[in-house]
Amino acid sequence: MKRLLLLPIALVLIAVTLVFWFRSNTKSVSSDKNFKDFLIVKGSGASQIGNKLYDEDLIKNPLVFKIYIQISGQAGKIQAGEYRLSPSLSLFEVVTQLLRGPAEIWITIPEGLRREEVAERFSKALGKDEVFTKEFLSSSSDEEGYLFPDTYLFPKTASASAIVNKMTNTFDSRTSKMNLTRDRVILASLVERETKTSQERPIVAGILLNRIEIGMALQVDATLQYVNGTWGLINSSDKKTNSPYNTYKFPGLPPGPIASPGLSSLEAVVNPSDSDYLYYLHNSKGQIYYAKTLAEHNENIRRYLTD
Repeated sequence: MKRLLLLPIALVLIAVTLVFWFRSNTKSVSSDKNFKDFLIVKGSGASQIGNKLYDEDLIKNPLVFKIYIQISGQAGKIQAGEYRLSPSLSLFEVVTQLLRGPAEIWITIPEGLRREEVAERFSKALGKDEVFTKEFLSSSSDEEGYLFPDTYLFPKTASASAIVNKMTNTFDSRTSKMNLTRDRVILASLVERETKTSQERPIVAGILLNRIEIGMALQVDATLQYVNGTWGLINSSDKKTNSPYNTYKFPGLPPGPIASPGLSSLEAVVNPSDSDYLYYLHNSKGQIYYAKTLAEHNENIRRYLTD
């Protein structure tokens, strides 16, 4: 009988102890009210965030943090970015701040976007309006091709001009050791839109240079897509467009880049592959095929593009 009575008492004591342990570990680390920057990188899970909060003296116990956000259903709601947190905040207050979203957020700009697409990405991520988009396009009017594709950390209050400056400065710093001319940047933007892998880019860069060398029109569909303002399919009438960007009608490079090339495409035009190829095409699965003559190219079309 005594053992039966001792069991619930023991359970109560354990429960009380756990509650006391939990509550004591949710209190603030100190009375220091100074705020510090706290960065959550993309892909961080609850354990990683809790451990980092603990390592930076912002919470008392990473396990309690994990238990709390798991039980409260908040584990998947904490965004990557930079926060302002204080050691004087309780664990509950820390979580509340994290759930409000970061003061600075990560924004990824992939390779091959036009200026207006870059502006749209930032506008959406930062919760901006049309005024921001117009400012971005105005600030970047001469920077097509030089808005370096990368993952950036920006405050939500960042201005369009500050973002453009950061992107162009990143372009300069990441390409400072390359022997880049404007023509090479233009060519790299074509290679970016016309290729799918880093392995094929030097070969395609060499093919386009071969065409330029013999006075052959580049015939790059992506330049017509740039004129149309969409990366959708082009038709035969597009090839008659009276635009200097129409590389079917006018030989040589277009007057400017058509998108933001990544490092792989920029490196490809600096070090193109030497070959006798003049043609290339991709099948529906993205596999590329090269040809030295128009007859070979037409055969590739018949074999790989015709049903």
